Amino acid sequence: MQTNNKEKGKKQLLLRLSPSLWRELAAWAEEDFRSINGQIEYLLTEYVRKRKKSKKT
Repeated sequence: MQTNNKEKGKKQLLLRLSPSLWRELAAWAEEDFRSINGQIEYLLTEYVRKRKKSKKT
């Protein structure tokens, strides 16, 4: 059964990456036991947290 995005509350995004960046992300994701999508979401979330934290000081 497929779950639609409204139920998950997530937005879809088309992202074009160079083959070399894709390979780097795929290797990193594998090391962290994540999917490539999960790795990209994790990295973006961490960066946004750090950015918000640095703006407060």
